[in-house]
Amino acid sequence: MNYKVDVCVVGAGPGGALLAYLLAKKNVSVLLLEQHSAVGKAFRGEHLNEEGEAILKEHGLFEKIEQLGLLRMEKLEYWHKGEPFKTILPDPQVGHLGIHVPQKHLLSILLEAGEAYPAFQSMMNTRVVELLKDDAGFYNGVRAVKDGEEIFIESQLIIGADGRYSTVRKKAEIDVTIRKHGFDLLWARIPAPADWEPSIRMALIDGKQLSLFTQAQGFIQIGWNIEEGSFPQLRKQPFTPFIDQLTEAFPQLEETVHNHIQSWKDFVLLDVYSSTSESWGKNGVALIGDAVHTMTPTGAFGLNSALKDADFLASLIDQNYISQLNYMECANARKKEVENLQEIQVEKEQAFASNFVVVV
Repeated sequence: MNYKVDVCVVGAGPGGALLAYLLAKKNVSVLLLEQHSAVGKAFRGEHLNEEGEAILKEHGLFEKIEQLGLLRMEKLEYWHKGEPFKTILPDPQVGHLGIHVPQKHLLSILLEAGEAYPAFQSMMNTRVVELLKDDAGFYNGVRAVKDGEEIFIESQLIIGADGRYSTVRKKAEIDVTIRKHGFDLLWARIPAPADWEPSIRMALIDGKQLSLFTQAQGFIQIGWNIEEGSFPQLRKQPFTPFIDQLTEAFPQLEETVHNHIQSWKDFVLLDVYSSTSESWGKNGVALIGDAVHTMTPTGAFGLNSALKDADFLASLIDQNYISQLNYMECANARKKEVENLQEIQVEKEQAFASNFVVVV
């Protein structure tokens, strides 16, 4: 089956979904492709900062997301030996230290907003397998597989919004530079105790960062830094001494931790790295979000950076001038800011232990 649109967006994460909506709103015909069968697949970065919040408010989306449910972080605490010793409160003008937004809530509102416009189409369970070129070497579409059936999509512009392992980036042969950060991350999610306050809580375990992020709908997300590449060896060791460090750091969690984290299988491993691409696009392909600048979880910049990419790129695309998109303008406007954020992440990671010097 063949399709023809102005723009094909690959990846229905927050950046891709926002971009597709903003383009459809400008009457640019857009087809949004997602390889998974639904948008409910969990991604790890679910925290908005004030910049991401401002973008969603600017486009009239935030209030609708809030109606579905979100949670503002009221404080950041540093803990030692089961007690908080330092508390950081939000700037009163901001009112929070981050907002947890469940992925389903964010994406469902973005897709709903797009579907209100005739220029918007989306396809789930659709995997891109090839970028198509014209005789001049300009990318002009994709070959994909949807529900086992091959389809062809002709477009003036292909957007790679398909994450850190971007198929679009690889097929377009856009180089990426990987930067390792010396640690990997174990994720887990547990129900929060009844009296748990919306907060971010930090502890230092064997020199490594342990973070707790309160989530909407009564959960806590645990992010536990471990030595890079150490998990295969770590999971061969007894589990109980490892998890006891968590309950010693945060005694209030003892019951819920022992009920819901009972083996190494209850953790998800994230291979932590950041990446940059010198080129943000070429010959009919443009990249946004993790596809062009993977962020580490530190500081929760990834989601917000993807939204900013989408918002800015949409401002450059006009129905009559899609083929004349200035890739350098997009890259120059966003690249320096992203580079600065990635350096801030490194500084935060290297300085984390210093927050505990007075108590260790």
